[in-house]
Amino acid sequence: MPTLRINLWSGPRNVSTAIMYSFAQRTDTRVVDEPLYGHYLATSGAVHPGRDEVLAAMDTDGERVVREVILGETDRPVVLVKQMAHHLLGLDWGFLAQTANVLLVRDPADVVRSLRHQIPEPRLQDTGMEVQSRLSRHLQELGQDVPVLDARELLRDPGYVLEQLCRRLGLEFDPAMLAWPAGARPEDGVWAPHWYHNIHRSTGFQPYREKSEPVPAELEPLVDECRPLYDELLKGAIRPPATTPSR
Repeated sequence: MPTLRINLWSGPRNVSTAIMYSFAQRTDTRVVDEPLYGHYLATSGAVHPGRDEVLAAMDTDGERVVREVILGETDRPVVLVKQMAHHLLGLDWGFLAQTANVLLVRDPADVVRSLRHQIPEPRLQDTGMEVQSRLSRHLQELGQDVPVLDARELLRDPGYVLEQLCRRLGLEFDPAMLAWPAGARPEDGVWAPHWYHNIHRSTGFQPYREKSEPVPAELEPLVDECRPLYDELLKGAIRPPATTPSR
């Protein structure tokens, strides 16, 4: 049976690391943390926390990473690759036809509120939403049935949403996906000390809570720029029924 290779295409400051930790609880699954990050930093010149550490630790040849990591040999029948959509910068998208692909989105106001603590002056490129929008169209043209996850809906009922995601991917849902031990994982990227404080304190998906912190006035135009992209992607999101209790 061929390996099921799943790309989880997210933007930053989402629940993507939690989903990676969730899939890591499956005995049939190997997880990989943002293998294209080094390529993205080298290609874009973006200044991120821990940039020098990432560039020193990672292969910055994106096409080689695709061949040897994303499509490379694995000891498990399932591989979940946590990806940032904007890390595709300058790469040939042809490999996407050989993988299953999932889009993970979050309300842009929530993204920007959080992202500004790591990137003080974020731009549209930093959110990944424009690339996610193009990815959605491209994958539809390939004939792929692409699941869309929304952070809010996932956190409202992780059991239901993950069960539906697994069904769409042709996998059996494993209840072990709903909890994990606190602390770091060996798969964590070298950037974890800069970005993963909350996930390392968690032991499962945290309940969704509305944010009260206002979006800084200078970043409101970025939220407005992201909003139509998010709203379009949200139309296809897996949503728990209103009557489904939290799990």
